[in-house]
Amino acid sequence: MTKQRGALSRRNAVGLVASLALALASFGGARADEGQLRIAKQFGVVYLLLNVAEDQKLIEKHGKQAGLDIKVDYVQLSGGSAVNDALLSGNIEIAGAGVGPLFTLWDRTKGRQNVKGVASLGNFPYYLVTNNPAVTSIGDFTEKDRIAVPAVGVSVQSRILQMASAKQWGDKDYARLDKISVAIPHPEAAAAIIKGGTEISGHFGNPPFQDQELAENPKARIVLNSYAVQGGPASSTVLYATEKFYKTSPKTYKAFLDALDEAAKFIITQPEKAAEIYLKTTSSKIDRDLLMKIIKNPEVTFKVAPENTIGLGKFMHRVGAIKTEPNAIGDYFFADPRIDTGS
Repeated sequence: MTKQRGALSRRNAVGLVASLALALASFGGARADEGQLRIAKQFGVVYLLLNVAEDQKLIEKHGKQAGLDIKVDYVQLSGGSAVNDALLSGNIEIAGAGVGPLFTLWDRTKGRQNVKGVASLGNFPYYLVTNNPAVTSIGDFTEKDRIAVPAVGVSVQSRILQMASAKQWGDKDYARLDKISVAIPHPEAAAAIIKGGTEISGHFGNPPFQDQELAENPKARIVLNSYAVQGGPASSTVLYATEKFYKTSPKTYKAFLDALDEAAKFIITQPEKAAEIYLKTTSSKIDRDLLMKIIKNPEVTFKVAPENTIGLGKFMHRVGAIKTEPNAIGDYFFADPRIDTGS
């Protein structure tokens, strides 16, 4: 089992590094300019706003309305660590990741790059799913289990798991489950839960992967719901950027936010069309009816205003994961009337 775990970890580490290098090779490290927009996105329906904006060319549309031709490029990454590295190295202007990685970078770059949030991608419940019949709560996981997350100790899934651990065992043991967590992209982790027979017995994922696990493996069940840990609906996945981009590319920034806002309204009014776009742009093999169920889930909200994010930041500060305590949305999100009403 130890050799198998080591081999799996090495394979995934090599794969992620190779994917990052290949994905960023064509983007270079050039400084941000007005009219240039390179966006990092990850896996899942949580990035549907970006899928719609890309398919409908909404960023380009709003750029032209402002008299600007915007060249938009998208890069696919996995895990907040890879996304944060890409942002700090100047290879992207917009980072798409969990609110946990945002707080980490916001805290780390204060007084330097001054990274802040741009917008939410909406509210989605994230499930920790297991295929181990002996596990009914996080307290049942043992040294023999492995929990897949996008980035151990960094991703929003990992941070929410830490929040749950702190509630169960106290703040001093908030990272208790980090030692049995492994960094695996959602598609691979979902396949492991569905198929079974691997060391992966838990996956803290996002839609649609968690939904596919529950639909395709009768032994799979929910151990933890992010909303229960966070105290209600929350915007777990967000977009963020450096202060330099926010200040030096105001037209591009506004066109991007306008496009996201339009994409959210598009999904709400045309969910069937949005589903078609997701299937087309991601080449996903998910059952269309299941996808529609996810998009129309009453617990899911597509919007740009962040909701219920500050609690995670305060937790991270309390346990020493970040040095600066967030006290208001304006502390860690750039100003915009649509964002300022968030929480």
